[in-house]
Order: sequence, then C-alpha cells, then structure tokens
Amino acid sequence: MKIRTKEDRRDRIKLRLRKRIVGSAERPRVTVFRSLVHMYVQAVDDATGRTVAAASTVEPAVKAKMGEKARGSNLAGAETVGRVIAERLIEKGLKRAVFDRNGFLYHGRVKAVAEAARKAGLEF
Repeated sequence: MKIRTKEDRRDRIKLRLRKRIVGSAERPRVTVFRSLVHMYVQAVDDATGRTVAAASTVEPAVKAKMGEKARGSNLAGAETVGRVIAERLIEKGLKRAVFDRNGFLYHGRVKAVAEAARKAGLEF
C-alpha cells in the first residue's frame, strides 16, 4: 500500500493497530472517529461484529448534555462524548473496554474522549 494521502497513512496505521486490538462481548473495542466538525465513538464486539453502544456529537441527546461552548470540533465536545459512551456501556453492565484510536494520534480530541470515559468509570 503506497501512502499518497493522509487518509492512506491513517489506514495503514489503523491496520497495524487492528492486528493487536480485538474487542469481545465482555470487553468491547471502543473506537473513535474524528472529523473536522464532529466526533463519533462506538463500542464494538468483534466476535459477533455488532455495535454494543455508540455516541456522537450529531445526536440530539448528546447535544443536550453539551455546555454552551462545547461543539463537536473542540475538547469540551469530545469530553462530553467520552462521558456519554462510558455511561451507556456501564448501563449495559460493561465496565472494561479496549481503546482503539483508529489510526489517529493519541492527542487532543482523541485523548479527551479516552480520559473522559476513564473519569466516568470505564476501564481501558
């Protein structure tokens, strides 16, 4: 695979990470996607290929929990999404998960999602 664009680079890193990171029914894989405007997080059981829980800054329920300065494109919005995904997983009886940064650097909004989920009670 030749790296011609930033997306190609991220896909290559993502494939390298996915060789080692696997989610299960008792410990799902929490994967993050970061666009320019929004954050999307989902917990996936790789054994069955099902999404256990999901949260994004597009959802009205998540938007209602955001403060006035929080948006999908800043740290405050990322922290809100991290708290929401942790709450949804804990509701389903799952306290442990595996964090998948999805080829993005563990920095900024991706790091904010992970740290907010940890603060809300999810264990990575």
